[in-house]
Amino acid sequence: MDQFDFVIVGAGSAGCVLAFRLAEQGHRVCVLEAGPPDSSPYIRIPAGFMKTYTDPALTWNFAYQGNEHIHGRTLAFVQGKTLGGSSALNGTIYSRGQAWDYDQWAALGNPGWDFASVLPYFKRNECFMGGGDDTVRGRTGGLLTDRVQWRMAAAECFIKAAQETGAQSNDDYNGRTQNGTAWAQATVYKGRRWSAAHAYLHPARQRFGVRVITGALARRVLVEGGRAVGIEYEQGGETKTVRARRETIVSAGTVNSVRLLQCSGIGPADLLQDLGIPIVANVRGLGRNLNDHYAARVVMRAREGVDTVNRRGRGLPLAREVLNWALGRPSILGMSVVSAYAFCKLDDSETENDYSVTFTPASFKEGMTRKLDTEPGVTLGAWGMRPRGRGSIRIRSADIHEAPIIEPGFLAHERDQRVMVAAMRRIQQIVKAPSMQAIVSRQMFPANECHTDDEWLDFVRRSGMSAYHLVGTCRMGPDSDAMAVVDARLRLRGVEQLRVVDASVMPAVPSGNTNAATLMIAEKAADLIHEDAAA
Repeated sequence: MDQFDFVIVGAGSAGCVLAFRLAEQGHRVCVLEAGPPDSSPYIRIPAGFMKTYTDPALTWNFAYQGNEHIHGRTLAFVQGKTLGGSSALNGTIYSRGQAWDYDQWAALGNPGWDFASVLPYFKRNECFMGGGDDTVRGRTGGLLTDRVQWRMAAAECFIKAAQETGAQSNDDYNGRTQNGTAWAQATVYKGRRWSAAHAYLHPARQRFGVRVITGALARRVLVEGGRAVGIEYEQGGETKTVRARRETIVSAGTVNSVRLLQCSGIGPADLLQDLGIPIVANVRGLGRNLNDHYAARVVMRAREGVDTVNRRGRGLPLAREVLNWALGRPSILGMSVVSAYAFCKLDDSETENDYSVTFTPASFKEGMTRKLDTEPGVTLGAWGMRPRGRGSIRIRSADIHEAPIIEPGFLAHERDQRVMVAAMRRIQQIVKAPSMQAIVSRQMFPANECHTDDEWLDFVRRSGMSAYHLVGTCRMGPDSDAMAVVDARLRLRGVEQLRVVDASVMPAVPSGNTNAATLMIAEKAADLIHEDAAA
């Protein structure tokens, strides 16, 4: 039976950071990862997500249950299942969100999670190569980030069109203000993806001897006398055990952390009783408060001669792009899924942004993100950044292999509906601005142009999808909050020596892609663990 100081379940963004930070303090660390090593050649290629996201060996394939707000549609989504987790497969976008997001976390009873307190952890994590203000940007962290370097003229037209419709120019949306239009920032450097595994886990193995066990599916948290003492897992058809002398840390992600804990007898007592699972700790809120961004897209046909990814993405042009990427030159293979942003408000009188508009110089079939259209085009997407709708996750049985029931809160709140309609109307305005009219000829998706708010809302209900930014199912909160799962130090209530450190602890989804915030959480968690160990 293996013994370590710390056992971490999950080698995603949070698990990779924790492994490095704990090991550099001299602790023996073991990381369990259900997926395979990150050896696929497509992982280092930013555009390779179009391949990896459809590879069942590298992904958890889940589905949102349909509800009346999205016309009963079941929405498929995936999460990374390899070293680096989703950071090895995502669109590489780096977006912290707004200061308001973290100030709200603190206001909900989580001291130390306001923006001023978490900013040092954002800075510690990143090595930003794109200039900006040193007071808010990190230069020495393990995660290489940069502004997108492959800038097609079509994306420049989008930025100009956003300005023509009222958006201000913003040199750094991860700087002092998010508001305005800007080139995207990404975890890409010189055309190569920088996942959390490349930034943290692989160095941790090489420098500190961190033990990483792949193909290891955690079955349950071992609890003895009210304390977590390790993990039972299966590998190659065998059931094995690894024990933790100090702490067991669950970093399996917003879906799988819930699944593991509930299968371990930690969660709502009524659910566990119904499924015949012995109750270890009655944690009523575990699996509740699911929060995610909901996105919709408009696809426009490009005018003749406009340079797009579609024109470069097949045949001889693609061969040239592959060669350019291999030689370290600008290439569509080194592009992120988004080239440019416009961050906008529902009402100019509001102080914080409510939605974002994204631009990609490529068109995708039926508005999807992983299959290029045969004809050249561009895609404009939008999502509400501060959704109020909430959903839930719960297991179906005690079988860890069975996918849980995932119920979304998409468009359940009236304000979320208004925000999405406003976002789609803003896309309509940008498309009709002079700079965009110079490069687009007609709308392809939706096939019929929407005119009224009701028509736009119906389109969003019928065509929208998850942005894959799931958070909140193990949310942090004060002792007075009966539905909080972990405290502000990320310690799980009801079981000692057990923490949850991943996106699931966020009280609400930040106004940006969640990878940056998850990395920050892990950086801060490492300090909390060191402090508690010293005490």
